[in-house]
Amino acid sequence: MLIREKVIAALERKREQFLSFRNEQRHQVEQVAEKLDAFLAHDRAAILQKLALAGLEWPGALPTAEFDQAERLRIPFDQSWNSHDAARAWAQPILQDAPVAAVDGSQIMPTKDIALPLGAVQIGWFINYHEPGGRYEKDVSFEVLAPGELVDEIGDPENEFPDWRVNQQRFVGECERLCALMGRFAAAPPPRPPLCFFDGSLVISFAGQLRPSRAESYLKSVQAMLDASRELRVPLAGFVDSSQSRDLVTLINHVVGPPHLSLSDGALLHWLLPAWGDRTPLFQCARLDILTQQQRAPFYKEIAFCYMRLTADRPPARIELPLWMVEEGRAEAALDLVRAECVIGAGYPYAIETADATAVIQQADRERFLALVQQFAEREGLAFGQARKLASKLTRRQ
Repeated sequence: MLIREKVIAALERKREQFLSFRNEQRHQVEQVAEKLDAFLAHDRAAILQKLALAGLEWPGALPTAEFDQAERLRIPFDQSWNSHDAARAWAQPILQDAPVAAVDGSQIMPTKDIALPLGAVQIGWFINYHEPGGRYEKDVSFEVLAPGELVDEIGDPENEFPDWRVNQQRFVGECERLCALMGRFAAAPPPRPPLCFFDGSLVISFAGQLRPSRAESYLKSVQAMLDASRELRVPLAGFVDSSQSRDLVTLINHVVGPPHLSLSDGALLHWLLPAWGDRTPLFQCARLDILTQQQRAPFYKEIAFCYMRLTADRPPARIELPLWMVEEGRAEAALDLVRAECVIGAGYPYAIETADATAVIQQADRERFLALVQQFAEREGLAFGQARKLASKLTRRQ
């Protein structure tokens, strides 16, 4: 139970910290215009030369040729509408006969409520072929992780909490499914180029916080997706709705110097992309993190990114594309597909929304899963055992 008076008192105790945060944010906003003007006084060649002279291999981001075409980091979208019906009328021919696919996952973590150690991962995928007949594909795969698959080092105290293995398998499974879908599109090319969505960032700095043996699967999975996209020539897009990345801000700080900005890219760009569909020029990712410091993620430089205004009330979304798409002039068509998907999905790609709804495992699903596990365990003579509260829930729902 939440007690209103205690919440208010807790907030009041931290009042000064919240006010200090607000004041720092205001100071940052005041600095942005000045720092941005100084940064934009450089063209692409000058920026690259300055970085080279400083010996900066990983300055956060590197400008592509689009940089010199943008006006204050803005490439305007050349369409505007007075109604959602008009927006959908624009999106329909953009999507027509262009398959859009997305993958998402859900998981069931090991629990101490039962004696049998196990977890599960469900991967859902959705393909909208955007054909006149409305053909689509929606399906899931389901994998159980048995006791031996939840550990990797005997005697490791972290193996008492093997959630990491389930999370890892979900990530790997999503990447493998996207690679399989790209293979299908390459084997039977559709009438128009498809687009495969990865729900999240391809720049996986979080893996640098993992022990190397556990991070390796994440690194190999992203590299495999990028390789498949490049070799099969199937467009891929990572979509981050609320990114806290600072790659562009880091570049600005390197070029302009102190005092450095500390806000996120999204906060920096929130007022620079005023109209729906506006985007920044594409940048090549050059993030310096633990992985690149240790030379474990060279594929970061195979990724390009931009920010795009897709809703009025949130910062621009971050869109990531394999660099080969930029080099071959295929980025803009893919970005139009992203826009069109967000028209259909009311600000979020419809394919990703549908894949998420397909993959999600609700609480009732988890309880049904445990009931099926109990039946399996009893049939096979395996110890199951369960806490009294869980047993009561399962009994009521059978």
